[in-house]
Amino acid sequence: MAITYTWSVDSMSTLPTPQTDFVVTIGWLCSGVEGAYTNSMGGMQSLPDVEGESFTPYADLTQTQVLQWAYDAMGADAKSNIEACVAGQIDSQKNPIVSPTSEPLPW
Repeated sequence: MAITYTWSVDSMSTLPTPQTDFVVTIGWLCSGVEGAYTNSMGGMQSLPDVEGESFTPYADLTQTQVLQWAYDAMGADAKSNIEACVAGQIDSQKNPIVSPTSEPLPW
């Protein structure tokens, strides 16, 4: 079974310039599900404080558009690296390497 990844935006910070509600920080979450196993990784991504060729009013932003801004700002391999981390966490749940035990102290 393959892992299904879901990316979402859970927060955004804005500044009043160069436009009203100019997005400067995106809070993101990448969740992975494989059968009964699930894990996620989240973070914050700062955006460049540069006015682009076009401006989308805050109320008109879509999650897809904002996630693309985050991916672009993170760099070329970041999205696949984050998904690989989530996959590794799920794999560790499915195949635990160490099963810790609680032992009495030796003294």
